[in-house]
Amino acid sequence: MSGSGHNGRSGQGEPLIQKHGGYRKLKSFQVAQLVYDVTVRFCDRYIDPKSRTHDQMVQAARSGVQNIAEGSTVSATSKKMEMKLTSVARASLEELRRDYEDFLRQRDLPQWQRDDPRRAELIARRCAAADEVAAWVREVHERERGGEGGESGQSGQSGRSTPSTQSTYPEIAANAALVLITVAISLLERQLAALAAAFQKEGGFTERLYRTRQARRRIP
Repeated sequence: MSGSGHNGRSGQGEPLIQKHGGYRKLKSFQVAQLVYDVTVRFCDRYIDPKSRTHDQMVQAARSGVQNIAEGSTVSATSKKMEMKLTSVARASLEELRRDYEDFLRQRDLPQWQRDDPRRAELIARRCAAADEVAAWVREVHERERGGEGGESGQSGQSGRSTPSTQSTYPEIAANAALVLITVAISLLERQLAALAAAFQKEGGFTERLYRTRQARRRIP
């Protein structure tokens, strides 16, 4: 008899409890975790540790990571909850993005435009750890300091510091974090679209349970 057996499958071979919890393999989780590690280092260096902003930025980054993991873990029994938690992760990273943008704006530091070649350069680097991002920030700083007097080294308005000064470190570091956040959010948006399409097509645990029961009833 080809019934459900003991493996959680329906009479038609559909798994009732689907594979879940493999969040560490998700690219969105990997990039969000990198954003978290980078943010902790950034805040410890550039944000007053006693300030509310310090805690908010670290917690927003952590929330992005934790909600991706929790969403993946509950995916077996609730696709709706997975989508909800993934949406919370995206919202947390959006909040973090605004904090970095405010950091630059309040210090009169430039935010890189979408076509800035440094953005593409960092993405192409495919950094897997905060140390690698920090090394890239130093590399860019040294390169721009070496170009003092050129177009990128001009001070612009009176009183503005040039890219060759120490102030470029927070500028480059904040913009690097923004690039990584943008990548993470883009990945989460694609993940949400895929989850929504799969849910629309296949349903969730309740629908699988219904199909399993129906299949069992048809078994003689």
